[in-house]
Amino acid sequence: MARRRQSVTIKHVAADSGVSLQTVSRVINNEPNVRPEMKRRVQASIDKLGYVPSIAAQRMSGSKSYLILALNDRARTIEAWTAREGSDWVDQMLMGGMLKCAEYGYRLIFELIDTRDDTIERELNAAIAALQPDGVILTPPHSDNPMITGLLEREGIPFARIGSRNTAGGISLTMGDTRMAALATRHLIGKGHKRIGFIAGPREYAVSDRRKAGWLATMEEAGLATDLCERGDFTYPSGEAAARRLLAQPDRPTAIIASNDQMALATNAVAREMGLGVPDDLSLISFDNSPVVRFVQPSLTAVDQPVAETVSQAVELLIKANRGEDLPDMPVVVEGRLIERDSVAAPASAPADG
Repeated sequence: MARRRQSVTIKHVAADSGVSLQTVSRVINNEPNVRPEMKRRVQASIDKLGYVPSIAAQRMSGSKSYLILALNDRARTIEAWTAREGSDWVDQMLMGGMLKCAEYGYRLIFELIDTRDDTIERELNAAIAALQPDGVILTPPHSDNPMITGLLEREGIPFARIGSRNTAGGISLTMGDTRMAALATRHLIGKGHKRIGFIAGPREYAVSDRRKAGWLATMEEAGLATDLCERGDFTYPSGEAAARRLLAQPDRPTAIIASNDQMALATNAVAREMGLGVPDDLSLISFDNSPVVRFVQPSLTAVDQPVAETVSQAVELLIKANRGEDLPDMPVVVEGRLIERDSVAAPASAPADG
């Protein structure tokens, strides 16, 4: 009769594979310097017996908690969940982080932390005290918040900053925002556009100004006007307001790049309201590439942000930092890509490609 899964312990695995408890523990914890043959033998016993490692047991066996804590902005996350507008940032973050954690016998814990100075320290201290994480993943705008990073440094907890180029502390990872904005701008210039507008995100997010910088530098290199920039706050209403300001100009843009999908969707709606067709009268490119941009009419060309891959790398680097292993030069760049769909065409006054 097969042994019940919950009754199987590390002792059973050691006895079945003929190795010591310490060796089984090293294999379970994916520690270095275990011979491949030994790993295969222990893993075969684990698979045969149906052994499931207990994090509680792992935590008792040493100083590690085998937990990675991921933090996201409370207000914006709740707002996105409540609106149910199709953003999958959190989904992608959890997928990349949880799958990579599972490879190493870790678990990912997701927490929401306010950006307000009067609550950050209290909320973060409470989470750290309850979980004792081996590492913390910070997403914008927390990635560049010195109050958060300073607290983690004082506690001696390794942390990874998503969307940050700050190399003064922690592990920094970016998705090539400046280069991706430049790529989108070059794509429009290549189609014949000269009046290219840009809707930037809020200044509290470092990625906002990096995306703007990519657009600005590319326009200047091409000798094109850079007077068509408005700023939103990543929300749909702010995108509407910015689009109205851009499209109300006497010499309006023939193309617009919006710094996230919600502001791009708003721009698409404003253009339609003003009697402008996309892409016949206005080409449109977005950032993020969340699922909703594939189903709006027309489907939006978008810069795909590799959130899952970036968070996966963050988890792996945090685990390496805990083991004292060498880390790559910072920042680590996980490049996005431009997904071409139906919202970009040559301007009406320019000849089509070909």
